Amino acid sequence: MNQWQGGTSRPSGAENGGGWSGDQSGNRYGYGSGSAEPEGARAMPQVRRDAGPGYQRHEPPMPSSMSPRRGASVPPQQSQGYDDAYDDGYNTGQVYGGGRGGGGRYDDGYDGPGRPRPRWGKRIKWTVITLVAVLAVTSVATYFWADGKLRRKVDLSKVIDRPETGDGTNYLIVGSDSREGMTAAQKRKLHTGSAEGKRTDSMMILHDGSNGPTLISLPRDSDVEIPTYIGSDSGKKYPGTGRHTKLNAAYAEDGPELLVRTVEYNTKLHIDHYVEIGFAGFANIVDAIGGVEMDLPKAIKDKDSGADFPAGKQTLNGQQALAYVRTRHAFAQQDLDRTKNQQKFLATLASQTATPGTILNPFKLYPTMSAGLDTLVVDKDMSLWSLGEMFFAMKGVTGGEGKSMNMPVSGSNGGNLVWDKAKLRQLVQQLNNDEKVTVSSN
Repeated sequence: MNQWQGGTSRPSGAENGGGWSGDQSGNRYGYGSGSAEPEGARAMPQVRRDAGPGYQRHEPPMPSSMSPRRGASVPPQQSQGYDDAYDDGYNTGQVYGGGRGGGGRYDDGYDGPGRPRPRWGKRIKWTVITLVAVLAVTSVATYFWADGKLRRKVDLSKVIDRPETGDGTNYLIVGSDSREGMTAAQKRKLHTGSAEGKRTDSMMILHDGSNGPTLISLPRDSDVEIPTYIGSDSGKKYPGTGRHTKLNAAYAEDGPELLVRTVEYNTKLHIDHYVEIGFAGFANIVDAIGGVEMDLPKAIKDKDSGADFPAGKQTLNGQQALAYVRTRHAFAQQDLDRTKNQQKFLATLASQTATPGTILNPFKLYPTMSAGLDTLVVDKDMSLWSLGEMFFAMKGVTGGEGKSMNMPVSGSNGGNLVWDKAKLRQLVQQLNNDEKVTVSSN
């Protein structure tokens, strides 16, 4: 008689070759088999649950080495009441070697056995955010530092009877012979002398507009009329008498406000901003950027300014640069030739300063800004933004984006240069309308 009842009784021991089978048809499943053939998938009633009505079971694919033989069937799994969490751990497929120890790749933040996957996206994002924050804080701090250094001393509201404003922005740029803050040794070194007070050593109008910048030098020996004006300190009104004098005498008489008033009266051009720099500041800026390279067409020697330069390319330091822009006795047309050299040098200085090597290098940028701002005098409405626009407009003159010229003259009067009235009217009209300047110097 067959000892198996219903084909599902427990084996008695080693009667089946050390294992046990589920039925007499030869389909085996269980703990082991004496056969060389692979056994079927292991039944795990302690971790499986029955599929109830309407429940669809999602089983992971079974490795080929553990699949049942062709035609065999796996008996239904019996639930033992364990919770779903325990069951889920096996239904993910990890029972077949898909765990962390298998060396596979997962979406849980790990890359390989026990090693977190690098999160490059987050690293890059936070690096960019940090750099932007540092640049923003640095820029804001630099702005307030530089803004605090600006010496806003010139009050253009004291200038009376002003011309109407035109298109674009007009800057009156003045280089004074101020010796403020200079020691006796510095005065000797820079050949500035020790004259009291200060005078304008150079004057230029820089127009910044949509048709490119235009730089116009005003010879200090220009013949001008001193108009009616209000004293900058006294507030007293001084009526005009038709008196003519050199342009730089207006500055010596009542400072920047009278100089602006005189320029506006004689040109009919509205001045928007005033910028002045002294001897020491000019030399310090040149030294701060490491000198300015110039190509001199001929040798220059002037004992009064201290200039002594051979022809050709050379780098001028602060002392040499100051001597170069002040030289006049070495030229046939002393004042006009000097203004040309001043234009050339200032435009070259701006071009060589506004470079990534200076702007992006704090060891050059801050000393350069400090050197200029310490001695720079501007009008009360001047902002750092306007000052920057002026600087880059000056650079544009050298870069071929604009034009540089002397004020057209038609002759002289007692040694003073008389401006060409017809050309002056045309020039001012073109500047006010922000047109391309076609007027030329004599």
